[in-house]
Amino acid sequence: MSRLLDVRDLSVAFRQDGRDINAVKGVSFHVDKGETVALVGESGSGKSVTALSTVSLLGDNATVRGSITYNGAEMVGASPKELRRVRGNDISFIFQEPMTSLNPLHTIEKQLRESLELHQGLTGAEARAKIISLLDRVGIRDAEGRLGAFPHQLSGGQRQRVMIAMALANGPDLLVADEPTTALDVTIQAQILDLLEDLKRDEGMAMLFITHDLTIVRKIADRVCVMKDGEIVEQGPTAEIFANPQHPYTKMLLAAEAGGSPAPARADAAPVLSTDKLRIWFPIQRGLLKRTVGHIQAVNEATLTVKAGETLGIVGESGSGKTTLAMAIARLIRSEGGIEFLGTPIDKLSQREMRPLRSDMQIVFQDPYGSLSPRMPVVDIIAEGLGVHGVEQGRDTREMVAEIMREVGLNPEMMDRYPHEFSGGQRQRIAIARAMILRPKLLILDEPTSALDMTVQVQIVDLLRDLQSKYGLAYLFISHDLKVVRALSHKVMVMQAGDVIEAGDAKAIFDAPQTDYTRALMAAAFEGRSVA
Repeated sequence: MSRLLDVRDLSVAFRQDGRDINAVKGVSFHVDKGETVALVGESGSGKSVTALSTVSLLGDNATVRGSITYNGAEMVGASPKELRRVRGNDISFIFQEPMTSLNPLHTIEKQLRESLELHQGLTGAEARAKIISLLDRVGIRDAEGRLGAFPHQLSGGQRQRVMIAMALANGPDLLVADEPTTALDVTIQAQILDLLEDLKRDEGMAMLFITHDLTIVRKIADRVCVMKDGEIVEQGPTAEIFANPQHPYTKMLLAAEAGGSPAPARADAAPVLSTDKLRIWFPIQRGLLKRTVGHIQAVNEATLTVKAGETLGIVGESGSGKTTLAMAIARLIRSEGGIEFLGTPIDKLSQREMRPLRSDMQIVFQDPYGSLSPRMPVVDIIAEGLGVHGVEQGRDTREMVAEIMREVGLNPEMMDRYPHEFSGGQRQRIAIARAMILRPKLLILDEPTSALDMTVQVQIVDLLRDLQSKYGLAYLFISHDLKVVRALSHKVMVMQAGDVIEAGDAKAIFDAPQTDYTRALMAAAFEGRSVA
């Protein structure tokens, strides 16, 4: 194979607060034409900084040393004109979250057209035909009918396909994919990986694939570079690295998978939450008089029970109704049907009547950074609920915060810091501490581990199991990661397009799923097979 990208002794430092922070230290690797190389490591290991360095996409405060050659041409210190020629034409990027990469004010057609006009000079009908061809190529159904859609009108998988279409628009030789499947459901993830593999083969592209998920690496990469603290600690052919890892860090990454099972719930445990034929339909209103002409059936007749010390895992693809069901149970959106919490029917209660029950029902969200105020120190974030619900009980607030921080594995000496000073895993522990300080009976956990590294996922799963055993907590655990669901759940409910299609004992469902859809989810999660 001929060498396409050659990185030698790359070091990157960022100037911050008068000092240099070394993000990448003496990294060397290469990508040959037509092959896929994976950069693997936890958050902060330097993976993305290394990739962005290839075409000088770092900020003005970055100092880059070493050599990066693309097709024999030096990129470090290259002129802006040369870099513009390479960016988008020869080297294209796909990023983790397409919603932040796509302009929310522009249609899909306009965003793809901009790239074609800039790099190829295509306009009018010629550009439109190329756009339709690209969208069709990446698997967007009814491509022509989707041209006028805005990003928010597409699903997560569709948005990622649009990003891939934009990256492919100019026929790049190297595609840099930075965590392109992290936020996607297992079925959509498998489809996107299959699509990338097909495109690589058909277009003859090389790929630099950045991820923290070694399951994906095994499926897609020819060679692997393992990064830790800005350095490559091990690299080699994928099969060899997986079969015989040499570095302790690589061994740790390979072993980092949520496993085990939760402690059994007590047989005589009292129900904490139950619903009876819960239905959430959103009206479709049209015309000046806003007449209801139909309904979006988000959830159809969901019936469930969760006891003290028990976890109900709710699984399904995006749009299946998982989060909508949880929001209705928490009485944050309207619903029809019965909801009973701690023996009290709450489906007819007003928001004022619900307030005394809120401290017993807490929510932990997917993105801990988005759910924590950046302007408040951690001590105020964790203690906020105490004041709202009036449960200080005469104790010193800082003492209570320190106690719960220790319980979730955080150093109380850090309570005066702000969220941006913590890692992703630490921020999720802060979010759990904020909920747990109120000593709730029910925790609604909405994708609490999906944005975290595999090693951190394991830590959070262990923490949740420990807290459940200690306090007899009931969990409503929403996730598309079936490995985590299996490690935490006593019971599982499978949702598809608003319907509960299968529910029961977790072991029974994982060992012998009854529906084709559940079997497809299992195949995508545990075997990496596409179910498109």
